[in-house]
Amino acid sequence: MKKFVSGTWLLTIVCVATLSAADVEMDVLVKSDKMWDGTSLPDCSDEETEVSIIKITIPPHTALPVHKHPVINAGYLISGSLTVHSEAGGEKHLKSGDGLIELVDKWHYGRNDGDEPAVIVVVYVGAVGQPLTIKKE
Repeated sequence: MKKFVSGTWLLTIVCVATLSAADVEMDVLVKSDKMWDGTSLPDCSDEETEVSIIKITIPPHTALPVHKHPVINAGYLISGSLTVHSEAGGEKHLKSGDGLIELVDKWHYGRNDGDEPAVIVVVYVGAVGQPLTIKKE
């Protein structure tokens, strides 16, 4: 039986082997098989996979509309602060430098109650052509 190195580990090994002479630092910001509310992530699609990386800027004192994501996604808050609220009642407070594994197929919204923009970069992984976000009617 052959064992294969996963893409993530292979990339890490290549980066470390190639760049170890330089003063390159790699920090794992968040890694989990669970969403921020503690429930398990869904299985990945057997369909052709597509990755999207999106930078989102939420102005001060602004709430996003209630929405859900049908795909796995994770974010990194570059600056500002953000509170994510789930329709089920949970909430997660983020400050600059925090990582987040977002909810999948659960209604929620983000709110920036701070005085500066909240800038977050989000990586979405799903089937080609699948919507990344669905707004609640």
